[in-house]
Amino acid sequence: MLLNGDFPRRPGTAGPLILCDLTQSYAPSGGGGISTYLREKRDYVLTHTPHHLLQIVPGPEDKITVNGRHIFAEVGADPVRGSPNYRFILRTRVVRDILAKYRPDVIESLCPWVLPWTAINHRKTFPETTLIAGYRTDFPNAHVYRVGQAKFGETTARALQWLSYGYAEITYREFDWVYTLSEDAREALGRRRITRTDVLPLGVDIDMFAPAKRDAAYRRELGLPGDGPLLVYAGRVDNEKRADRLIDMFKKLPADMGAAMVMIGDGKLMGRLQAEAVGLPVAFPGFEKDRAELARALASSDIYVSAMADETFGISVLEAQASGLPVVGVASGAMPDRVPSGLGLLGPVDDTTAMANNVVKLWRADHDAIGAAARAYVEANFSWRRTFEHLLGNIYPRAMAHAAARANAGAGWRFPGVPHDERIAVAAE
Repeated sequence: MLLNGDFPRRPGTAGPLILCDLTQSYAPSGGGGISTYLREKRDYVLTHTPHHLLQIVPGPEDKITVNGRHIFAEVGADPVRGSPNYRFILRTRVVRDILAKYRPDVIESLCPWVLPWTAINHRKTFPETTLIAGYRTDFPNAHVYRVGQAKFGETTARALQWLSYGYAEITYREFDWVYTLSEDAREALGRRRITRTDVLPLGVDIDMFAPAKRDAAYRRELGLPGDGPLLVYAGRVDNEKRADRLIDMFKKLPADMGAAMVMIGDGKLMGRLQAEAVGLPVAFPGFEKDRAELARALASSDIYVSAMADETFGISVLEAQASGLPVVGVASGAMPDRVPSGLGLLGPVDDTTAMANNVVKLWRADHDAIGAAARAYVEANFSWRRTFEHLLGNIYPRAMAHAAARANAGAGWRFPGVPHDERIAVAAE
């Protein structure tokens, strides 16, 4: 358990802190890695610490819900085109007002666009605020270079990537501490002179995602024929995830293999891929809001497939492994770390022929034993408790120590506005 004394304190303050998560990447239920992280962090903070947790996310309208020590602030934002479960905050004034009301001790920024600078500007008024950033996606490469290459060609894409890394350097050097999800990403930041960094391994709910959730009726419910492997993918159906490669891969599997595939999620490529998959045993059930139903879907499948080349951690891969599935993916990003030898097969990026061959090879091997080994690997190495013990027990104290030194070297320990005890009272309203 994280105790009060584990964090450095401003003189004259005691008791619980107000911690804040700030992100654009939130879906109301289900969702991707950050949505899962927010739920798990909420449960950990409320169960294992005395602190208050303010979480600021996009929503359909402005709304603040206080439930004990948890403050959930939704900022009205329009849906992202092509990704209807996600919204993007542009009304940063509302975010600034929420931060000014609660005056969190620590702000953890979880995405690269717009909101990190809202946090930075908030600290200009409240200089003792500790800023932590989660560099959860190598966005200059995944979001800028990959898209730019497809739209504008290699030369322009490299120029845009270089500019984006410059933006990352300017932005993240403002933070007291930055964590990445892999050592490779940490080294990339180091090359841009961002050195106050750490690696935060994420976790998986091994009780929720487990082989025991397997249900033989699942495939029949999807209306999928065949008695071969049921392949499964869970995530956004978009260009960043390279979801179209999975359809191309599936077309190259032997017809007599009896394979079928389910692609769980939604995104910009959904309509196109549904059209391309007409006549194929491929199901598109859409965005799965129910985590228990997602766990059932994974455990009821046979092989997890992903063509994502820029995965920074891969929670969906871990959830599949926890469900007892071997993985077929690509040797890029965090995938080699998530799928070491013996837990699946990885091939070259965008080589759908190699991916199809790996599916066949894995299915003809002892795939059940490989899946059992994948489950054991997750049990031994990944848990949310371990994640948040490292975050709150190591990363937060280092960041707060740096913030203390920075504030002490500048304006001293003067905290403008409302005293600590009164801010806690506001949080408890």
